Amino acid sequence: MVLALSAEAVDRRLDLASLVDVVDDALVKQAAGEVERPHRPHFPVGAGLDGDDPLGTGIAMPAYVHGADHYATKLVGVHEGNAERGLPTINAQIVLTEARTGLPKAFIAGTAITNARTGCIGAVSVRALAPEPDGEGLTLGVVGAGAQARWQTRAIATVAKLSDVRVHSPSDSREACAADLRGEGIPARAVDTPGEAVAGADVVVTATTATEPVFPPDALDAGALVVAVGAFTAETQELDPRVLDRAERVFADVPDEAAETGDLLASDLDVDDLVELGVPLADGYVRESPDGVLAVVSVGSATLDAAAGEAVYRRAVEAGDGTEVEL
Repeated sequence: MVLALSAEAVDRRLDLASLVDVVDDALVKQAAGEVERPHRPHFPVGAGLDGDDPLGTGIAMPAYVHGADHYATKLVGVHEGNAERGLPTINAQIVLTEARTGLPKAFIAGTAITNARTGCIGAVSVRALAPEPDGEGLTLGVVGAGAQARWQTRAIATVAKLSDVRVHSPSDSREACAADLRGEGIPARAVDTPGEAVAGADVVVTATTATEPVFPPDALDAGALVVAVGAFTAETQELDPRVLDRAERVFADVPDEAAETGDLLASDLDVDDLVELGVPLADGYVRESPDGVLAVVSVGSATLDAAAGEAVYRRAVEAGDGTEVEL
């Protein structure tokens, strides 16, 4: 029997605060070489349906964390045109398979898990690398106003006190995003320009599907932490190369894949200049200067899907949630 977990069941069993620790542990194990994570293929899909151009990107993401009862395979679709259809840009499913026997164990709606574990990248980065807040808490600048902007902010709010969250997007979606976050008790407001979001921010998160830099580098304050989660191909780029070239240290969840994204290709840095994010999570990091800028670039790792998927699965089993089906 296979346990099927719908999106609604996942929402019931997904605890963001505890998932931050799951993601932290998975990144530490990944940096220590305690995971199996084959290179993920991504390929254009949809060419020939509405013309010669592709309509989206398909991605397959397998992984196994040593010692876990299950390994995971996540299937992802990234379709930017879905926003116009009123559909999520990212859709995903996670399959859990028993590591001992190879028998299928669970089929899980993976979109919320993908969003949540990616949001946790911001949370673990802030917890380990953000500047020390003053008495009022951290100021967070968010560029992007989609689902990931919300998840990043929610996850960061579980590990840090936020005094001011500025949200910018070129569209009116920034108002809706800020309103949603305020409804969850987060002090968010929409701002008209990316410079307003970034200037004076302790932490800057970019969560977009952009193909060119999304904020002026001169707006970035000394000592800021930048967490860029949107660029995952050579064609996508969120950061002006001057941001990375200026950084005291650049961390990446998957350095060899991050080095192939538009953010890194536009800079003077290569894979040898990147530090795997699990290293400071395990060992801590002492800034060379309080004015030094730190950057985290994330492409997403199937390791996190395996760990997060198993965590949600276990909570569902304990609660008797989900539907058992026979294949």
